[in-house]
Amino acid sequence: MLLGNSLHYITSNLYFVEKQTISIAKAGITTVLNSRTSVLAAANPPSGRYDDLMTARDNIDLQTTILSRFDIIFIVKDIKMYAQDKSIASHIIKVHASADATATDSKTTKEDNWLKRYIHYCRTECHPRLSESAASRLQESYVKIRQDMRRQSNEIGETAVIPITVRQLEAVVRLSESLARMTLSHVANDNHVLEAIRLFNNSTMDKHQEETQIKRRMGIGSHISERRLIDELTRMGMNESIVRRALVVMHQRDEVEYKRERRVIVRKA
Repeated sequence: MLLGNSLHYITSNLYFVEKQTISIAKAGITTVLNSRTSVLAAANPPSGRYDDLMTARDNIDLQTTILSRFDIIFIVKDIKMYAQDKSIASHIIKVHASADATATDSKTTKEDNWLKRYIHYCRTECHPRLSESAASRLQESYVKIRQDMRRQSNEIGETAVIPITVRQLEAVVRLSESLARMTLSHVANDNHVLEAIRLFNNSTMDKHQEETQIKRRMGIGSHISERRLIDELTRMGMNESIVRRALVVMHQRDEVEYKRERRVIVRKA
């Protein structure tokens, strides 16, 4: 995790990393070096935890000029779920329990060697480019995303985490080519583009808006007819099946419960 001055330093150099170079200014030496790595940064919301009553943009609270440099932005919430909490706790305990054994055994396994060799081979031998069909599909998807963002902004007053510009189009191109490289393909085809778009939509485009709108509509302890809630959200431009899926997920997390033969929804948390 990058915090404080470290995060500021990394984000101030994102532009150069994007251009495959990075600037160095230390001890009176100023130079530009080639960049051979990606940037992975993490930060907490201003209030210390994610506020569902605020937009994703307000929770992140970083300049769009910085956010637009990242190819993918994921919002990770600490959600209270018994099964998930138990699984995480079990994993952490096992990690600490086996820490001594790992420290004493410093030999690299054959699997680790194989993975390193595979990644090295992909990087050095595979340089895929978009096929004509994939490029056409990507162009159509970009135009549609821009149209959807304008419609969403006009109808419900909300936008994606960051503005959707040509920079995000370049990000999806990089994702498509990376997916092709993973399969040792010299051509990024339609399937690679579709998967890259799916990753982009489920991260940067903030697919949490249905849950956010449900929580804004329902205060903790309040109740509403399921039909009425769905009708209100669909009038705001949301897809009914996605709203129902969001309600199912919230019910699994014990954030809402159904009453009166599932006709009424009660907000619990």
